[in-house]
Formats: sequence, C-alpha cells, structure tokens
Amino acid sequence: MSSPVVTATVVICVYTEKRWDDIVAAVRSVAAQDVRAAETLVIVDHNPALLSRAQQEFGPHGVRVLPNAHKQGLSGARNTAIAEAAADVVVFLDDDAEARPGWLAALLAPYSDPTVAGVGGVAHPRWPTNRPRVLPSAAPYDPNATGELDWIVGCTYTGQPGFQTEVRNLMGCNMSFRREVFARVGGFAEDIGRIGKNPLGCEETELCIRARQAYQRAGEKIRIVFEPAAVVDHRVSTDRVEWAYLRRRSWSEGLSKAAVSKLVGSEDALSTERSYVAKVLPTAVLRELKEGRVSSAFAVVTALACTAAGYARGKLPGATAGVRLPAAQAPTARPTSGG
Repeated sequence: MSSPVVTATVVICVYTEKRWDDIVAAVRSVAAQDVRAAETLVIVDHNPALLSRAQQEFGPHGVRVLPNAHKQGLSGARNTAIAEAAADVVVFLDDDAEARPGWLAALLAPYSDPTVAGVGGVAHPRWPTNRPRVLPSAAPYDPNATGELDWIVGCTYTGQPGFQTEVRNLMGCNMSFRREVFARVGGFAEDIGRIGKNPLGCEETELCIRARQAYQRAGEKIRIVFEPAAVVDHRVSTDRVEWAYLRRRSWSEGLSKAAVSKLVGSEDALSTERSYVAKVLPTAVLRELKEGRVSSAFAVVTALACTAAGYARGKLPGATAGVRLPAAQAPTARPTSGG
C-alpha cells in the first residue's frame, strides 16, 4: 500500500485501570494497522497508578505515555495530546475501542483534499450480550446495524450517512483533525468535556462548529468529512444499557447542547438535531410500536424528553456561566517522517 498523504499522531486517552484490557486492545489495534502512525500517544488522566502501569507496558514498544497536563477530563487529556503531537493529523481513538484493519488508511485518505480539515469514521457497538431494548434498531440482531439512540453509547447512529460526505461534526470515539486546526482555533473546550463517568459531552461538536466558523470568517472553506470505511468496534459496558443511564446521558446531552449553543450559537449548534428529531425519531417510535416493542418505543420518547429538559435547564440564566472557549494551541516544531 502506498504511503498516506499525511502523517498521523494517534491519541488514546485513558483514566481508569478498570479498562486495562480495553486499553491494551486499543493500542494493539493501532500497531496492527497496515499504515503506520508516526507516533502513538497514551494520555493518562490524573491517575498515577495507571500512568506507571501504562509506561511500563507500552513504553518499550515506542508508545509515548504522558500525564494529562490540563484540567481533569477527556478534553484536558486531548488538549495535552494536541500540544505534544508532531504529525500532520491528530487522530483520536477511545480507550474502549478497537480499530478494524484498514481503519487508519481510510481515515487519512480524504486528507488528499487540502480543504479537508477533519475526518471521522464509524463506531459499531459491542454489546455485553445482545442489543438491549432500551437502544432499539431496525435490525436488532445485526452487529453492524445502527440504532436511533446509539449516540448514547458513543456510537454511529441511524440518521448518519452511509457514504463519504461532509458533515457538521465528528464523533469523539473515532475522529481526526489536521494539527493546524488547533493552532488556528484552539483545542477542546474543557468545561463541557467528559470527566470519568460523567456523561457530559459535545466538545467534539463545538470544536467542529468553531473551526468552520473561524475559517469562514477568514474567507477560507474547510470540509469535515464522515468516512464510513474507517471502522472501530466500541465496547459498551453493562451500566450503559440500563434505563438510568439512558435518562442521565440524555439529560446531559441537553445540558451540553445548551453550553455549545452559548459558545457557537444555537443555529449551528442544533442544525443536525432538528432533522433528527423531526424525521428519525418518529420513524423509530412507529416502527417499534408496529413490532410490538412498546418499551423500545418508550425509550426513544424518554431520550427525547430528557434531552429537551436538559437543554431547557441549560438555557436558564447562569446555567452555563462557567463555559469558556480554549486558547489556540501553539504547534510544536518537532519534525516527523511519514509512515
């Protein structure tokens, strides 16, 4: 296979030893790619024991293991990696995800277009057993099928495209950006990122919108691309297939969307969601009722209601007063060679 048009720093952010087997599998899946990354970074989020263990395990294999130098949480860990990354493109893979063969090559290929600023791929859920009723799908027994609520567990969901196309934002489990984007617009907003099991998020959405807005103001066009050939398998833990998590994650999604609206404006922050709510969710409810899966239909309604309630709460005065934009990241001067 020919070398990619850009070099890649692959980043895996970790925070708990309870995911050790997942972390090892994630790192190995990167090493097994047919296109080699220029470097792999494992960023440990304020956990000295995990930091030591990861350095001993991965250091001898050329993986750089570093502590989070910023605010505790996923966004702070990612920003640490951005400051350290030396390659053209910074690729983010979740600590509980395994990249399939050909993943990195597919993720990097669209960068042959100089207007492409970010590329993301597909994340398929790996359930504890079978797909749960609380996260319905039109094909519940197909391991590669999507469900309307799979975003709740950080995976590709019904309503997203099935072909390479430009999108508003990428999903954090499997995404990449040109390093120069962070130098221009800053890193991830640390006030809305995930901290441990806290399900707040949307920092990827906010970054993508902020980047597009910044380049547009400068009279430049950038594209953020969804590439379905770049596939990872994302493990779903048992606590995330329960009703309690559905309600909590949906409420947090609403809060997060309110914070994003404050930073980038509600028009851009909710552009994709309007179509999703108007078309995708009603179709899912009707299908589940027709199939006699009343509890699954109720799950869709519950998720929408909790998200709307969270958004309404987040729009109240003072609810997002502490949310701030990050500063631009100064790019490193360390050269790299292609893989």
